[in-house]
Amino acid sequence: MCKGKIHRATVTHAHLNYVGSISIDADLMAAADIRPYEMVQVTNLANGVIWQTYALAAPAGSGVIGLNGPPARHFQPGDAVIILSLAWVDDTAWDTVMPAVVFVDAHNRVERVERIAPGTGEAGAGIGQAGAGAGNPAAP
Repeated sequence: MCKGKIHRATVTHAHLNYVGSISIDADLMAAADIRPYEMVQVTNLANGVIWQTYALAAPAGSGVIGLNGPPARHFQPGDAVIILSLAWVDDTAWDTVMPAVVFVDAHNRVERVERIAPGTGEAGAGIGQAGAGAGNPAAP
């Protein structure tokens, strides 16, 4: 299942001659519950390319979304992307997982975080709205 999503972030750089990975602003990673070296799926809205790689934390507040290594051929600065964090969840935990959907501004800074209410599949429901802080679904 999708446990976290960064919605419509903007690629800031693409480094072809690098080992691989995606560099993501640490604030965005925290808000979307993405851990360093976790596998993520990146979808390029400009060309439809879907890429799987691992996440590396870029400096907090930097707004960095950088594709490193081979994906640099498919993702260019200015491209809008969706970054998904995926998890295997068994039936006993299904209704307890609260996926985070992180909406960003034009500078890749968190605008708001919505949590999906357990067992409903419905976004929002007043859970984890703007200002709640990364990974804090109970904040007012």
